Amino acid sequence: MVLFALAVAPGIAICFYIFFRDQYNPEPRKHLLISFMLGVLSAVPAIVLQYLLLPLEAYFLSATIVSIAIKAFFIVAFTEESCKYFMLRYYAYRQPEFDEPFDGIVYGVMVSMGFATIENVAYVMQFGFATAIIRMFISVPAHACFGILMGYHVGRAKFHSGHPFPYLMRGLFLAIFFHGSFDFFLFLKDSDYIKEHVSDLYLVTCAVVMLVIGIGLAIKAIREHEQISKQMHGKNPEL
Repeated sequence: MVLFALAVAPGIAICFYIFFRDQYNPEPRKHLLISFMLGVLSAVPAIVLQYLLLPLEAYFLSATIVSIAIKAFFIVAFTEESCKYFMLRYYAYRQPEFDEPFDGIVYGVMVSMGFATIENVAYVMQFGFATAIIRMFISVPAHACFGILMGYHVGRAKFHSGHPFPYLMRGLFLAIFFHGSFDFFLFLKDSDYIKEHVSDLYLVTCAVVMLVIGIGLAIKAIREHEQISKQMHGKNPEL
């Protein structure tokens, strides 16, 4: 029970954090909950796609770095972020209550935290307390970061006067890029060839640096869309 609580707590905490940041025009709780659950459900097609794509990684097995890059960027990041994007684009994006750019970030985080929570439960229940602590401060916030970057551009797409497609694809690309980069350095640790030349500490540091850059962009995105929300809905937050 304690492990389960540790597994779900980070995602729920981040959901509440972003909910309270949306102070000028809060979203209906129903849509937030549905988005979270769609994020949970998005893990199913992601797992199926990853299973189907595993032979692609094996095909490049002789080229170790290429194989790891394919696994990080395509088999993992592309499948997971695409499934999350699908839920965001075809549910929240279509709601009438999606009426300001900041809503893209809010719903992006809800979907991402749904995915991250069910993934976290699976890892923590299998590997225990130490994994719960590490993922609480690294993996779950990373998924939130990817969701913010995606949601920022989805919000821009919704209210752009021109064609939304470039913004939508930019959001998906950024989520995949930072997710893939983060995983790439962590996956390199599992390569015996790489271990002979590069220390684990260096690889973990590279992964953390990519995450910090992504978090910096995510914070900037939140502040920008918060300011737009404030201008649209006045200085007095809704109660």
